[in-house]
Amino acid sequence: MTGIKTTGEKKLMLFSGRAHPELAEEVAHQLGVGLVPTKAFDFANGEIYVRFQESARGADCFLIQSHTAPINKWIMEQLIMIDALKRASARSITVIVPSYGYARQDKKHRGREPISARLVADLMKTAGADRILTVDLHTDQIQGFFDGPVDHLSALPVLADYVGGKVDREKLTIVSPDAGRVRVADRWCDRLDAPLAIVHKRRDKDVANQVTVHEVVGDVKGRVCVLVDDMVDTGGTICAAAEALFAHGAEDVIVTATHGILSGPAADRLKNSKVSEFVFTDTLPVPGSLELDKITVLSIAPTIARAVREVFEDGSVTSLFEEH
Repeated sequence: MTGIKTTGEKKLMLFSGRAHPELAEEVAHQLGVGLVPTKAFDFANGEIYVRFQESARGADCFLIQSHTAPINKWIMEQLIMIDALKRASARSITVIVPSYGYARQDKKHRGREPISARLVADLMKTAGADRILTVDLHTDQIQGFFDGPVDHLSALPVLADYVGGKVDREKLTIVSPDAGRVRVADRWCDRLDAPLAIVHKRRDKDVANQVTVHEVVGDVKGRVCVLVDDMVDTGGTICAAAEALFAHGAEDVIVTATHGILSGPAADRLKNSKVSEFVFTDTLPVPGSLELDKITVLSIAPTIARAVREVFEDGSVTSLFEEH
């Protein structure tokens, strides 16, 4: 006989960067494992140092890092951690990105622009990632930017079940804040058996985050409207959409989004908005300045943990989101 046979079992190891440790700890708790101890710090000139304090040789490694502010620092730290795992002889490296950075730059709107979402995927592949696991990409085609498996998780069940459990279903209307979110809004309508409305908007192509709302398509008068989006950044788009709904007679407006980026003037806009509740998941940490009564944060950790277990056990991630 030639060769050597081993009787070793597969080993799952969970690693975390420093961007959002609370989410990583909750995912670890859901999986029933501990986070691998990691030494990470910044040198005086801003360079990042990382060293894992346990052997990763032959292990299936899952590395979680949310791309939150300062986004470029945390993406770089994640790339360095991927490289460290590759050089530590990890059997496989799955990168968990609850919120994928640069996802809005997924195509060229005008000449001489980058496609930064593709660049981020290329960087992860070059660093040594075998697989990406992420939640609610800005557009589905970003999955094709990575040359390898991409598990695209959905926060819709978590968000929709929360909203459906606290509002009168007879008065509920699901609202897409723009034409690009209609497909997602349709899935909400199917899950909650509610009608659909659309807010038509137009962006100023020369001014970032500047939106003019024009009209509401659909019946919202006297209805409880649920605005569904993938992210809320400065809050300008979603608050303007809510104002349009109230102007057309909506009784109440609830905003839901997977990713609460909440940068810049978001704190003041959310605080001063007539929206009764903003519902996010914890794919990103909520800034301390935004701990408002009207903000609800739901845990995405159980969804990520179930997907990690399916990947590790060679199961089906898709089955987690199929309607039964």
